[in-house]
Amino acid sequence: MTFDLTPKHVAGDGRSYVRPALYAGSTAPISTVAAANIARVLSVPLTIDLEDGYAADARVVAGHVARLVQVGIAGINIEDGADEPAVLAAKVEAIRAAVSTSGADVFVNVRTDVYLRGLAPEGVRVSEVLARAKLYRDAGADGLFVPGIWQPEEIGEVAAAAGLPLNVMYLPGLPALAELGALGVRRLSAGTAIAQGIWGAARVAAEAFLDSGTLPAGPAMDYGEIQQLLSQGG
Repeated sequence: MTFDLTPKHVAGDGRSYVRPALYAGSTAPISTVAAANIARVLSVPLTIDLEDGYAADARVVAGHVARLVQVGIAGINIEDGADEPAVLAAKVEAIRAAVSTSGADVFVNVRTDVYLRGLAPEGVRVSEVLARAKLYRDAGADGLFVPGIWQPEEIGEVAAAAGLPLNVMYLPGLPALAELGALGVRRLSAGTAIAQGIWGAARVAAEAFLDSGTLPAGPAMDYGEIQQLLSQGG
């Protein structure tokens, strides 16, 4: 599977800002039912953000992914965070083995936090990202997500040398969509920006209603539109 930088590959983070319930004896959120319900109404492939996989043991992480694939998930995002790169590489290898055994497939988009967490000094971040990209690619990754990168020359260098489709995240100052495409970016994510915007608008509306009993004017979806969104796919 590959990405093209078109509107359908401009992604956002729709996470729920609540403490997740857990599998008995596990640290993995119970996400299979929610994932299955979301997949049911979508007409495009669904990917799930697994953070670090919710476990240090690569086999446990692979089990989480296998359950998600069984309910129709097409891809995952999984990150290295502050862990050594070898930890994520082992998880990717285990995921590949587990999913292949079931006869299914899944797009593994690996996220490296070199820029987001400042895991390498400025000036060597591109080389660190590329070193990790090779390790993750050799382990079986399908895509590379580098949140925090924003300078055009660095984006272009990573896109050209990573050997994986490059995914970047919206930040103020990030090049426009057309320029990103020209630089070799294959996917743009909104991160939490859209969700944060929604929560901000909800706060403004709630404060106005509590203060004056009125609501600010703005675009609103009617019941029919909402119901149609929730019922697509039967």
